[in-house]
Amino acid sequence: MPDRIRLDGKVAVVTGAAGVIGSATAQLLAERGARIVAVDRKAADLKAAMADLPASADALAVTADVTSEDEVADYVRAAIEKFGVIDVFYNNAGIEGDIAPITKYSLATFRKVLDVNVVGVFLGLKHVLPVMLKQNRGSIINTASIAGLIGSPDIAVYSASKHAVIGLTKSAALECAGSAVRVNCVCPGQIDSRMLSAIVEGRNPGNTPVPTERIVDRTPARRLGQASEVAAVVAFLASDDASYVSGSAYTVDGGRVAS
Repeated sequence: MPDRIRLDGKVAVVTGAAGVIGSATAQLLAERGARIVAVDRKAADLKAAMADLPASADALAVTADVTSEDEVADYVRAAIEKFGVIDVFYNNAGIEGDIAPITKYSLATFRKVLDVNVVGVFLGLKHVLPVMLKQNRGSIINTASIAGLIGSPDIAVYSASKHAVIGLTKSAALECAGSAVRVNCVCPGQIDSRMLSAIVEGRNPGNTPVPTERIVDRTPARRLGQASEVAAVVAFLASDDASYVSGSAYTVDGGRVAS
């Protein structure tokens, strides 16, 4: 059965494109017909992610640090120079930071997490929104987390940063009211990924293999999520099928927040 949700001809910019969720999303958007601008600060990992795109994909790789305003402006400029428009912006780059209680958390790491997870999202909005508002169309999807909806021990700084992403999302959506530009976010739960492994290992030092049983037990779906499942929600929000959806935070968490 063919995909009902198509993105044929749309130009999608994806940051954090070398990560598990970013690369899965870039692949799905490309499979559904989108042209891809893949952005990541790790050139080698970005090259590998680009190799996983469909052979027919029209794609551009841009190495950039999302915390640098000049480099953010550069990836936006590169997208416009290559494709002329930006229809979809998956503002996804993020890091987990240290896994430690607040009392032992370093100020330097605190600032680094906020720099990537909040400033990076802000700069993406700052430079992509003018393009979309001028076009009077576009969909922005920020990556938040269920950690932006609830508290969680030992990742308080990550949680704070994702609360901020949800606030930026809702505020940006209201600033775009009256236009055909939409801003939403996805809130992944426990997704099978390097980041989840790092968090679990940080909470259970020395344990091998990484113990995920308690996570699964607390998740109504009784399993970890897959990056492809986050990508599917992003693809929906990127599509015209979501034309009346803005300012929303979509959980992709197997029912974890509802429980």
